[in-house]
Amino acid sequence: MSKVENFLTQEEEQAVVEAIRMAEMATSGEIRVHIEKETSLEPFDRAKEIFHELKMDATELKNGVLIYIAVKNRAFVICGDKGIDDLVPDNFWDSTKEIMASHFKMGNFKQGLIDGVSKAGEQLKKFFPFQEGDTNELSNEISKG
Repeated sequence: MSKVENFLTQEEEQAVVEAIRMAEMATSGEIRVHIEKETSLEPFDRAKEIFHELKMDATELKNGVLIYIAVKNRAFVICGDKGIDDLVPDNFWDSTKEIMASHFKMGNFKQGLIDGVSKAGEQLKKFFPFQEGDTNELSNEISKG
């Protein structure tokens, strides 16, 4: 499967968006998912570019988390902004990636994304709990390239 449009059905995509919405209800942090066909860059470098393009580095508390997927490359990256990366354990994103990869290997992309979003949301909640007056700074929709 190499087409972005075939990675998730519309129904699965909405389930992931709902998982983002639910995770963000407990935190001031922001979670985004970006899916694109492929990248000619190292996936982490491309994820950092997308992070900037989506203005995830402009959140007030620097607590955005991006799940980036390059379908044809069969690669994905989880990257957080400085605010969250300074607080989570060094291997935190690796453990989240492992959970997601186990689902992806079975072709269950929706559940892998939902579990990744939920795990990211748990850490964001721990370090950046929802405060009265918090606003959703970024879209919950999945972006595509």
